[in-house]
Formats: sequence, C-alpha cells, structure tokens
Amino acid sequence: MAPDTLSLANKTAIITGSGRENGIGAAIAHALARNGANVVINYVSPSSASRAAKVEATLKPLGVKVLVVQADVSTPQGAAKLVKETLRGFGVDKIDILVNNAGDGTGQGKLLLDLSPEEVHQAFAVNTFSTVFATQAVAPYMPNGGRIVNVGSIVSRLSTLPGVSIYGASKAAQEFLTGALATELGSSKGITVNTVAPGPTATDASSWYPDNELRADAMVKMAGASKADKMAGSADEIADAVLLVVSEQARWITGQYIAASGGMTD
Repeated sequence: MAPDTLSLANKTAIITGSGRENGIGAAIAHALARNGANVVINYVSPSSASRAAKVEATLKPLGVKVLVVQADVSTPQGAAKLVKETLRGFGVDKIDILVNNAGDGTGQGKLLLDLSPEEVHQAFAVNTFSTVFATQAVAPYMPNGGRIVNVGSIVSRLSTLPGVSIYGASKAAQEFLTGALATELGSSKGITVNTVAPGPTATDASSWYPDNELRADAMVKMAGASKADKMAGSADEIADAVLLVVSEQARWITGQYIAASGGMTD
C-alpha cells in the first residue's frame, strides 16, 4: 500500500491577505502550492502590489498555477470579485480551499478607551467581516469535502494581555464563526471549517507594542511561556498546521480551535 501523502494536486485554493512576502498568508500559499494546489494570492492595497508579485515569483517554480487578485474582502463586492476572478482565471467551476487569513492589527498597543470609532470598525471589518463575506462568496462553489480555515489568534484567549482589546475581540468573533459555519456547512455541504490560531510569529506584523518596539519574543514573555524549544514561531510553522487541516487526512476534523503556538495556550 502506498504511503499517505498530503497531496493537494488539482485543488484550487484561495488565501486571503497573502500578498506580503514574509507574512503568514504567503507561507500558507507556499505550503499548499508545494503540495500541488493551484493558489490565489490576494492583496488589498495598491501599495502592496509589488510584494504580492514577489510572492507569485516564489510560487511559480513549484509548477502550479498562480493567480494574483487585488480585492478588499472586508466588503461583499470585494469578496465576490475575488471568487469571480479565481473561477475565470483558472478556468474552473469550483474552489476547494478557502483560507481566511486577511487580518488587521489596527488598535493594537492602544487601550480601549483610546480607540477611535474608525479603528474599531477597521479591526472588525478585516478580522471578522472578511471571514463572513469571503465564506459567503466561496461556499456556493465549494464541493463536498471542501475546506475552510480561519486564521485566528491566541490573543482571543489572552484577555489579560494589554493593548489588544479590539483585535482580540474581533478574532474571538471570527472564532465563534468557525463553530457556527462548521455546523451549517458540514451538514448541508460536507465542508469542514476550523480555526488555526497562531501564537507570536516572527513577521513584520509583530512589532506593534509598545511604541513599535515589542517583538514576538517579548510578547511570549508577556503572555506566558512557550512549552516549545523556542520563543516566537515562524510563518512556515503556522503554514504547515494549515496544510494538515486542509488535507484529506483531516476530513473528520471540523469546528475546532487549533493553536499553533508552541503550547502557549492550554
């Protein structure tokens, strides 16, 4: 008998917010592509176009199809555009994998009473609403056995960590959606939905507190010691956790919160 693999050959995968070459989304795209998936790189700001192009360049040598789509998935229109361009660009009629990775750290490092209405709205728009709108847009095209992964954060379970009230709340709302969507989409369409929640990860998004001086290692010290052999994780380690969850071997795993954090949360 041939050994099991994590092959994603001929699968179509969308990874939202994957246009930063050193980010978690780009690492997820690479992990899925190296296992055979055709991947869609998504970014929102025109200023990120060059970074998204760098992500695309690293994926093409893997021999899969790669598509780059600018779309703001925090709006229904942007999410619909992303799906439409995916189907047309790849010439397919289905989307097998959706990774809701788009995230926004607006408000991190600030106390709740100091946040503006605009900052509150931005955090929920990107961290929560994008999951709703992208899922609504993709699900009609997702076959039985499709996979949705919401990239959360262990911050949603660390309420004593200062300066993350709105970020943590928006990620907690996304986490609730995981269970609700697993019930709705599992019973009606056989789709699995899970949260993979990174701990502090060494990317350029981890330098927010305080005064942009907190690095991921320092956040570990504030939040609680890692049980692993180092402090901060890497984007590739988060990506490998997502790869496991979208594989065929994870077909009986749904509605779960999976912390990829070196054991920082129990």
